[in-house]
Amino acid sequence: MLSEPATPPQAPLQLAAPVHATFRFYEELNDFLTVERRGHEFSVRCARAATTKHMIEALGVPHTEVELILLNGESVGFQRLLADGDRVAVYPAFERFDVTPLLRLRDQPLRVSRFVADAHLGGLAHLLRMMGFDTLYDNAFADDAIERLAAAEHRIVLTRDRELLKRRGVTHGMYVRALRSTAQLREVFNRLDLARSARPFTRCLHCNARLVPIHKAQALPQLPPRVAATFERFSACEGCAQVFWEGSHWRRMRDLIDELLSRTTAADEAALGAAAEARRPP
Repeated sequence: MLSEPATPPQAPLQLAAPVHATFRFYEELNDFLTVERRGHEFSVRCARAATTKHMIEALGVPHTEVELILLNGESVGFQRLLADGDRVAVYPAFERFDVTPLLRLRDQPLRVSRFVADAHLGGLAHLLRMMGFDTLYDNAFADDAIERLAAAEHRIVLTRDRELLKRRGVTHGMYVRALRSTAQLREVFNRLDLARSARPFTRCLHCNARLVPIHKAQALPQLPPRVAATFERFSACEGCAQVFWEGSHWRRMRDLIDELLSRTTAADEAALGAAAEARRPP
């Protein structure tokens, strides 16, 4: 009787060696970290085949808040795989020096600033419309809808929900830190440098459509008697047909607009002065 050949012993499975990487986050990105990790380097064990994006978000930082990643001193993108011993420096948007020569993380910048705001930012959405920016908002928007709108219409997501900014379809976004709508507007303007693109009072605060000038005779059917007797200039919304005039609300908003736009004027004057000084012969 023949016996079956003995099964050769199997080699023990070789488990992948664990990967540890050292991270350092800079400036306001530390706000997203646990307290013990803020402001200094720390080492963590990484998931198997982890990318820079995966680990940055696993540590709590939305990828939309990141402008530059240096891996062992080399500028890399979100999809770079991490190896044991890697050192990762993660930076937010830069304001004080130009990083254009370095690799940016997104395929292309958004040439036109269009926004979609989540359910918690209705006041900010209305103020952005007041400043002339195309801003979608509905307090019934689900996260899935915001992600689809951002991807399909190339919109910047504004939110106080950091998990929304981690979604794959959100390539451009901003975590809004301020709580009051006017402070939120200042924050967005400063960080995204919006002042030069502002076109105040050109969009409807209610439906986001464009405003167009109309003659007073066209506006009269919708005007209260006091308004008809006091004002001469009017605009109408191309979407909902609501009529607007330069009343008390307009004057209050004008103060905020002048404040935001005056910063740009002062910065431009300072830059022109510095350029003139540089050109002056010794």
